[in-house]
Amino acid sequence: MSDPSFTIGIEEEYLLVDSETLELADAPPELMQDCSDALGGKVSPEFLRCQVEIGTGVCATIAEAREDLRRLRGTVAEVAGRYGLSPLAISCHPTAEWRKQQHTDKERYNLLEHDLAGVARRLLISGMHVHVGIEDDELRIDLMNQASYFLPHLLALSCSSPFWRGEDTGLSSYRLTIFDNLPRTGLPPRFSSFGEYQRSVDAIVRTGAIEDATKIWWDLRPSCRFPTLESRVCDNSPRLEHALTIAALTQATMRMLWRLRNRNQRWRIYDRFLVGENRWRAQRYGMAEGLIDFGRGEVVPYAELIGEFIELLAEDAEALSCLPELEAAHGIVELGNGADRQRAIRSAELEIHGDEARAMKAVIAAMAEEFTADL
Repeated sequence: MSDPSFTIGIEEEYLLVDSETLELADAPPELMQDCSDALGGKVSPEFLRCQVEIGTGVCATIAEAREDLRRLRGTVAEVAGRYGLSPLAISCHPTAEWRKQQHTDKERYNLLEHDLAGVARRLLISGMHVHVGIEDDELRIDLMNQASYFLPHLLALSCSSPFWRGEDTGLSSYRLTIFDNLPRTGLPPRFSSFGEYQRSVDAIVRTGAIEDATKIWWDLRPSCRFPTLESRVCDNSPRLEHALTIAALTQATMRMLWRLRNRNQRWRIYDRFLVGENRWRAQRYGMAEGLIDFGRGEVVPYAELIGEFIELLAEDAEALSCLPELEAAHGIVELGNGADRQRAIRSAELEIHGDEARAMKAVIAAMAEEFTADL
């Protein structure tokens, strides 16, 4: 078995809002064409007309991913501005009504709307996906089984969807509440081999229930298009540098597990039920209430956990040239994730003006500013 490449690719889904009203707005065909002319196949429509999806190329390092993602975000923002629109890298628009949105008239999305019915119509959500290059089939499954443990840690750092239809949901990632209504979502099952995984997928595909494995939307999955493991658990990060920190943690986690394997060691695989409890804690509280350390048998504050996580991955981050991005996770903990920052802005505005509509508009305006803050 040759060593994995640990290349990285990042996909993000952006919401488009009217720059004046800050309400959701459909992407005009001309906007998509202008983006395509500038970025080629790295930009595409998403399920809803108010969404745009971008994807970096295959990047050898986080530094390379930064340059690609900076160009993608900058171009989308510049082109959208020509049409009086602004992009948001958050996972739920704070005040939008999903019933008023229309899905993109494209065969894949028409089929999705037909298959998923009312569940699909509520998909006014956006996420971030991180691909890590792991070329060996069996290794991808082995690392997927182990890496699932760390998905709640990544989710907590990324949460950016506290509001839904103008109300505070009490959750840090309401996006997952919506997404988990789809079939074939959540934490991935445990497989003993790539062959077992493939047989399970084929059993469904042969019936015609799904066309291929792209309709499997687990939090972590082997990509059926690329030789990668794809993490899909995270909310969008409003700031580019925060997205890169999460991507670096994902990349370094995969290398750490591979390194342990080379030393005839491995991360303990906990029951899906137990990891699911941490997933819920991250979804509900973000970083505020900590996660369960099952080895210690207690809830540990997130700031302490992230320190241990970075220490665990330091050797791998050095090898991947992304240690500064990993260490920047401390800054996210201090500043707050996207959900924390949105709530803080709303509270401050309400205290000053006492106007809910004005407070929510301030939240959206701040998130639009964060989109370009690190460019």
